[in-house]
Amino acid sequence: MPMMKLKTLIEKILRFRLFIGLNPSMAEGPAIIIFPWQDSTFYCGLAGLIVVKTHAPKEEGNYAICDKLRDLWEKAKQNDLSSVIKSRVPLLAYLGGEESLKEMAKLVWQMKEKEGFRQAFSSPIKREAIRTITEGMRQFLNQEEAILNKAANNFVTQDLEVINQRLTLLKDVTWELERDLLANIDKIVALTGDKALEKLEDWTLENYRSINLLLNTLDRLEVRGRDSAGLQATFAISSPSEWENIKRTLRGKGLLEAFEERCRTGDLHNSSISVSSKNDFVTFTYKTSSIIGELGQNGKALRKSISEDAILHTFCECNLQGVNFLIHTRWASVGAITEDNCHPINNYNLKEKDGVKNYPHYGYGRWVINAVLNGDIDNYRELRARLEREGELIPENLTTDTKIIPLLIEQHLKAGFDFTEAFRRAVSQCEGSHAIAVTSNCEPYRVFLALKGSGQALYVGLSADAYVFSSEVYGLIERTPHFIKMNGELPAISEKMETNGQIFVLDGEKGGLSGIEAMFYNGDTIYLTPQEISRAEITTRDIDRGDYPHFFLKEISESPQSVEKTLRGKYRFTAEDQVIFNFGPDIVPDKLKEALREGKISEIIIIGHGTAAVAGFAAAYGWQRYLADSHIRIESTVASEMSGFALREDLSGTVVIPITQSGTTTDTNRAVAMAKERGAWIVSIVNRRQSDITTKSHGVLYTSDGRDIEMAVASTKAFYSQVIAGHLLGLYFAQILNTMPNHLIAQEIRNLEKSIHAMKEVFSLRNQIKEAAYNLARSRKYWAVVGSGPNKAASDEIRIKLSELCYKTISSDIVENKKHIDLSAEPLIIVCAAGYPEHVLGDIIKDVAIFRAHRAAVVVFADREEERFHGIADYVIPLPAGPQPIPIILNTMAGHLWGYYAALSLDEEARFFRQFRNLLNLTIIEAGRGIGSFYEVIADRKFRHVVQSFTRELSERKRKNLLAFIDGNTLSDLILLLKYAAGKIPLEEFWQDFPEDNGLGFTPLERLDICLGQIIDELTRPIDAIRHQAKTVTVGTSRKEISLQGPIHDLILRLGFTVKHLTSKSVLTLNRLKDAVLHIKGYTLYLIENLDTDGNPTEETTIRIIDRDGISLNMRSRAESKSPLIGTKRTITSMKHVYVGQGKLDGATIIIIPLITPEQRVSHLLLLHVELNENMGLREKIDLLGYKYQDIKNIIAEYNLPWDDKYLGGFPLIRLLGEPPEIIAHEIKSREGL
Repeated sequence: MPMMKLKTLIEKILRFRLFIGLNPSMAEGPAIIIFPWQDSTFYCGLAGLIVVKTHAPKEEGNYAICDKLRDLWEKAKQNDLSSVIKSRVPLLAYLGGEESLKEMAKLVWQMKEKEGFRQAFSSPIKREAIRTITEGMRQFLNQEEAILNKAANNFVTQDLEVINQRLTLLKDVTWELERDLLANIDKIVALTGDKALEKLEDWTLENYRSINLLLNTLDRLEVRGRDSAGLQATFAISSPSEWENIKRTLRGKGLLEAFEERCRTGDLHNSSISVSSKNDFVTFTYKTSSIIGELGQNGKALRKSISEDAILHTFCECNLQGVNFLIHTRWASVGAITEDNCHPINNYNLKEKDGVKNYPHYGYGRWVINAVLNGDIDNYRELRARLEREGELIPENLTTDTKIIPLLIEQHLKAGFDFTEAFRRAVSQCEGSHAIAVTSNCEPYRVFLALKGSGQALYVGLSADAYVFSSEVYGLIERTPHFIKMNGELPAISEKMETNGQIFVLDGEKGGLSGIEAMFYNGDTIYLTPQEISRAEITTRDIDRGDYPHFFLKEISESPQSVEKTLRGKYRFTAEDQVIFNFGPDIVPDKLKEALREGKISEIIIIGHGTAAVAGFAAAYGWQRYLADSHIRIESTVASEMSGFALREDLSGTVVIPITQSGTTTDTNRAVAMAKERGAWIVSIVNRRQSDITTKSHGVLYTSDGRDIEMAVASTKAFYSQVIAGHLLGLYFAQILNTMPNHLIAQEIRNLEKSIHAMKEVFSLRNQIKEAAYNLARSRKYWAVVGSGPNKAASDEIRIKLSELCYKTISSDIVENKKHIDLSAEPLIIVCAAGYPEHVLGDIIKDVAIFRAHRAAVVVFADREEERFHGIADYVIPLPAGPQPIPIILNTMAGHLWGYYAALSLDEEARFFRQFRNLLNLTIIEAGRGIGSFYEVIADRKFRHVVQSFTRELSERKRKNLLAFIDGNTLSDLILLLKYAAGKIPLEEFWQDFPEDNGLGFTPLERLDICLGQIIDELTRPIDAIRHQAKTVTVGTSRKEISLQGPIHDLILRLGFTVKHLTSKSVLTLNRLKDAVLHIKGYTLYLIENLDTDGNPTEETTIRIIDRDGISLNMRSRAESKSPLIGTKRTITSMKHVYVGQGKLDGATIIIIPLITPEQRVSHLLLLHVELNENMGLREKIDLLGYKYQDIKNIIAEYNLPWDDKYLGGFPLIRLLGEPPEIIAHEIKSREGL
């Protein structure tokens, strides 16, 4: 029966189409997509904390935290490793036992809460006591590690596992005391303006701790991306008397005027302050931005602002209770990199004066809504346009899509909804993958979170006295290990994926699980249970980046230690150079050893996926040598290949060796389960204790110390350890089967040990590898990695890392086969040539020469003493020589480093374009141009200078072939758009060059912004995160609609025309006229026919009326039937310029607008009878005249007369607009008697 169900399941699965790396929007269902492609990925981060009011402080009692910690620590010291070795202490009592260490860890977590921190660190004596304990722990751990390194060989592996596990627990406790608590004290003191910790009131101390926590989190989150950051802190003012006391204190310090200035209504900027209507809540905001910033720069800038803010210090000195705290780091996608666009963003609009609003559910008040966003609001353009049509006046310099979130919430609040419902309705209007956090003084003790799609993440941490939330789990763990992960992909209605999206409302007046109100975007309730609370398996020790710029590089640097830990205690050598393995039944059960010796095992299959599968291939080379004299067949394959095609009903004679870093790889675990059901033995190589695969295994060999966390998505040190562990296990099997003499096994193990020092040597070659990567990576579009024999595994693994780091499709081939495949592409080829025997090496050298002859760029990893590659390769990286598997590891390590620096070089190109894009946006903002004034922007001298300067630099980069990674079509679009931006191509041709924009109303500038966004996306390489892992924030470009405004534009649209039917000069003129026209009294629409092939009028050209309205209905015209095109209308048709003047017969004020076709031919003339605004001020008249104003001034100057703007005041608007500059200037000269 189970087999029938399995058959049915397989049949159902086979109906699905399988895709790899496909955008889900392009797949036709039913489909399974592996590594779904997320377009336009950049990286933002958000985090926050809300204080739980109901938390009851614990009584200190006679037995305080410090005393408990000291007693547990004494117990641990007394049960040290020396005592275990001398049998004075049983192994299970090592370091006081597991429960004692866990109790110690629990005490540390209590110290991170408000009451526990006060108990432990409120006085210098207590702090010194904790510091003494911590220093003792550190010294003790060094001592224990030294003893273990010497004595590890005396323990069997299951005992060694107990020791490693206990040491790991103590290391965590020590690190958290040292780094999460003691090291933060100086940071907290600095934020206070260097006030002594013991002089701070309880809430004062706690508020600075909360701020410091978020600033630490910011530094961790900014690994994903950074160009700006913002922090916000809200405090409760308990009574009117406390408020008056604060004001008196501010006045006494001379700070009251500065405070009131910072409280002015407006968009948030650095040092903004917001006070609620009842003066019961105050919010401080700090912001910083930088186009190019180093890691930690934003945090330093915010710390400086806070530490120097005397007003904040004054408020905190009053022991105000903290309410909520919010922080955000941004990698700009929509909107320029400016302080204004930095999150959080509030609900201010230009119509506001005093900030007082009426929300029926809350009444009148200075209501403020603050929002931060990860991801993009894909329909931002439409939502913003709708808000503006409905009367919202959004400042032009605020161009981030986050702005619409608080404005949408406000709309629903004004409609009478409470905040939760208003928030739900607002986020439900937002399309795309996003993570949103919102706070408001409407409900200050609540934080509103929303998550939709797969591109984002939100984790809600639970602590006794606070909620902590973050877009990454490592944003929580300094404060709490317990969290609930929101699920933005889960639909409310299972068969309707579009109903996905979750909302969590965190209530600080309740706390805990009961304080979280959860729902889907459609309003359906989500019922949270304790089972949904997870515990983080990492601490801040695991995510410490040290002094390295990226986790990836740090983890490569730690690889020798990982290998050393993998080997530690697994064997010992006798005086006779024999090897004795310490493997216990926890790794290879006795019954399996018996089956091996009795010849019951006929095959060994090593499986894995991705990097782990390649480690399996590398290990298999060793196994085939080690077990060559046995009857056992050795195979290495991808796990899904085994489960799909290699499973027999009886696998009792098979040993399956799955390799996995986390132990949670679904395909690997499924293959293991299926093999085990058929009787196979399972011996796993895994890095993580208590992971899923360990429960499915008969034996487990842990790499490193069983918890060697990798923060970089692209795995490195795990690979090296897996290769070493695989070979070590193979040698153990060889000893069991007696297929190798013991002295050769000892020799092979000593070779494995040599890899540790060799890896350190390769890491020291970073600068040499960097030079090769920077000089070659950007100049070649096509890459390949090659290796033969065992080095094919190195080639395959390098291919994986280059693909992950550099977002490229890269081939991995056997060296000798490459010359038969695709050398015509003139690729960049990395050759893994270290470790070959001479009879192979000679052929490899010839192949490299062939590669160069076909104009390929070649980088060779070769043995240090090998010089024959010099002169035929572009770069030769010399590696330490050694027998296998050392060359596999060293070739791979060199390739990992090369990929890292190649990704950095590509990212530098992205920075070049990112800087220009931001400068472009800033130039437009500084020029004070609105959305509809793009033609004036193009004419701006500073703007043209920016474009021309960038164009020169772009040409230089193109000449150096540094733009190979940019799609050819995108690059050609960019060059063309730069010519439009520089005014070198008539803008009328834009619609022909970019016909795909028809109907979207983009200007060349907006199309340029989109194009730059695409290029930045193509070039950006964030190193520690990759697209297919979905640890990303999707980013797009805001497509801003061309928007002429006013009655003329409205009429043009009503008649079925758009801005595309206007010449650039017409748009410029009409944009200036929009404020001058009060009313359109009537119109006549003419059809123009029979122009010549160039669009010029001829004797056969005719004009006739096809539509009219208003006062035009009562006017007679010779064009009521088809008539020759003559006079002013003929001139307008020829020149394609807007005419403003007076009718020849009646003197009526008219405007005639030529309407053109995509071929730049005038097809219609639109004549308007208008009423002008003669009450316009002088400044407005000057703006309306545009260049004509300068022409008039220049003519007056030619008369050698002084100019005064008031000369224009006496002219009717129609004359200023309709008459030539010469006539107006002459009249000024006559009128003024000049």
